[in-house]
Amino acid sequence: MKVTTARFGLSNEQQSSASATTQTKLENANKLLKYSAIFWFSVILAGQWFFFYYIIKFYGMSVINDNMEIWNRWEPMGNTPHKAGDIAGNMLFFVHVMGAGIVAFGGALQLLPKVRAVLPTFHKINGYTFLVTVFFLAISGFYLSWVRGASPNLISEIGTSINGFLILGFAYMTVKTAISKDIANHRKWAIRLFLVSNAQWFLRVGVFSYFITSTAAGVTPAFGDPFFPMWTFGCFLLPLAAAQLYFYGSQSKRPHVKVITSFVLVVLTVLMSLGIVGFTPFLLQIMSGEPIAF
Repeated sequence: MKVTTARFGLSNEQQSSASATTQTKLENANKLLKYSAIFWFSVILAGQWFFFYYIIKFYGMSVINDNMEIWNRWEPMGNTPHKAGDIAGNMLFFVHVMGAGIVAFGGALQLLPKVRAVLPTFHKINGYTFLVTVFFLAISGFYLSWVRGASPNLISEIGTSINGFLILGFAYMTVKTAISKDIANHRKWAIRLFLVSNAQWFLRVGVFSYFITSTAAGVTPAFGDPFFPMWTFGCFLLPLAAAQLYFYGSQSKRPHVKVITSFVLVVLTVLMSLGIVGFTPFLLQIMSGEPIAF
């Protein structure tokens, strides 16, 4: 005679089968979430490393060739980073940009668990370099935005400042959790720090993604659209929200939560890919010295 549970009225065999099915769904959902995260990381690594190449090629060579006036090729878009006679300000901007290059090149490597496991010394040195660099980026960002007038408007200045404070706060938490050997939370804070430290890259990629998707939808995008002031904050808030969703999905025991999380990550990664696809030829155009058509 089969034994049934009083609560569910299921036989032991049925319970075992249901449990196995649930476990299989959970394992498949975990794999889906894992591959979604790998997809996101692969795209961001490719985009970031090309951005690093652009920074070295464009800004680095302009200093070597004593042609820093070329920075103002962004002038039609209201951006004039090079100011005649302001040697200290120009050099600070250059060092700030080089710092962004360091973050773009080494930041993503910090997120790879295998790098930490196989190359612990490199992981530690690269981590210290990353932390010092993002601290400088935050402080110099305040100066460039509020004193030198690098930001085009007040909304941009406020967004840059909030982003800078988040960088400093997340850097502190990243160091604190590392010192206390709280590896799980250290990894979470490191991811958050990586995302806010690359907000300006997300800003640019998001702009191009907006133009591409709007055009594809039959809408004519313009710089006066509401998207732009919102994206001033969204460029770091959306990546943080996506990261928090990923943390929640990774810890959840419910397969459908993991599937939804995977779907959101894939959609955001596709949108990011479109932005990178649009951003890349624009950067190549800047480096080529040809007239900018935007």
